[in-house]
Amino acid sequence: MKHYSFEFDRQLYDLLCQEQHQQFTTRQLRDAYAATLDFPGYELGEVRIFVYEQIRRLIRSGWVVKSPKLSKRGQLFHLLEMPAHINLVLVASRFQGTDTSSRFPSESVERPLIEPPTPSAQNESDDQSRLQEMLKEARLDLLSSMGETERYKQLFEEIPHLRTRLQGEYHEVRDRSSRLLGHLRALENSLKTIAAV
Repeated sequence: MKHYSFEFDRQLYDLLCQEQHQQFTTRQLRDAYAATLDFPGYELGEVRIFVYEQIRRLIRSGWVVKSPKLSKRGQLFHLLEMPAHINLVLVASRFQGTDTSSRFPSESVERPLIEPPTPSAQNESDDQSRLQEMLKEARLDLLSSMGETERYKQLFEEIPHLRTRLQGEYHEVRDRSSRLLGHLRALENSLKTIAAV
């Protein structure tokens, strides 16, 4: 079985190792993650988008599944065992400024953690393969986000009185699409640069 490097936020991983987060909603996980961030320079909307994207990655990897039932506060997700094909690489939070390693001990990890490899240890073909995987993932995320944006626009046209109630969600999805487009361009440019060397 081919193994894939899976980069994942260390703080979010530590949260998922806790028993109370074996099942969660996006809001619950977002609030728990935001509570670990000690510095004031982040926006809750950005944290929500980030956590939502990480949940989507976990679903695609087979590590998380959606519950067939909807709870009052949104979709419930269930954490499964880490898939055998994943080589987990824990990375620092993109919301820098806090160290929670003492708050969430690493003893709860069932499989050994694989620390991020140093750039010098990776050859060019590994870099390209990894970038291709990330690009594929970014494209899927972007298509999904754009579809969500289009659906909100259709709802606004067909049921105009929903606009005021759904405006916030629409703006979040639109902002996420813009960010994902930036990710896509950065990955495409990186691949072009590597290919040109």
